[in-house]
Amino acid sequence: MAIDRWLLQQHGAGLHPPTLRFYTMSPPALSLGYHQHRWPEFWQQIKWQGMPVDVVRRPTGGRAVLHQGDLTYAVVTSKLAGNRIQAYQAICGFLIAGWRSLGIELHYGDAGRSYIHNPNCFGNATGADLVTDAGVKLIGSAQLRRDGAILQHGSMRLQPDIKLFSQVFGEEATPAALSLNMSIETIINALVAAAGCCFGVELVMQPLTEAEWQEIHQLVRI
Repeated sequence: MAIDRWLLQQHGAGLHPPTLRFYTMSPPALSLGYHQHRWPEFWQQIKWQGMPVDVVRRPTGGRAVLHQGDLTYAVVTSKLAGNRIQAYQAICGFLIAGWRSLGIELHYGDAGRSYIHNPNCFGNATGADLVTDAGVKLIGSAQLRRDGAILQHGSMRLQPDIKLFSQVFGEEATPAALSLNMSIETIINALVAAAGCCFGVELVMQPLTEAEWQEIHQLVRI
């Protein structure tokens, strides 16, 4: 989450190009939306396979996301025309195209603002989220705008631990209709290829430098 926030700051200042990144979390974590001020106290004591489940704050809005058995994407860009929903759709096009290439059709959700009464991000699917033909929410996304730049990131729920999900949210996780033989590498490769086509760019792999890591660590302490 700190890396995403740093990339947004750097891009807004004209110091870093638009970025697409993917990541998973180990150990698992619960990320809270920036404006989410209430959550169950017992979340601080949850463990999974003997490891504590960290509770962290996202720079973006929305509700809590359990990052276990999921894949997170992040896009940092700028100069997108239109309103917030149009910006979501401009970015989400690569997600729809990439998953379609893997045989899964996705559509935008249609829930209203009822999501604010549910602590679980995957409990509702708004117009910023993507659901399968069966109505299962596969991708929940959120945005933050700063200095003309946009950070959009989201969680792709792949193979959640049903017991852990139930322990956290008190409800069963509806598994998405994904092939069990589909690796994270396969998914990332498909999404990278789709992003190149949808955005009309050639993506270049660029690891963070030691100096950049130091800046990010400083951001964590703020």
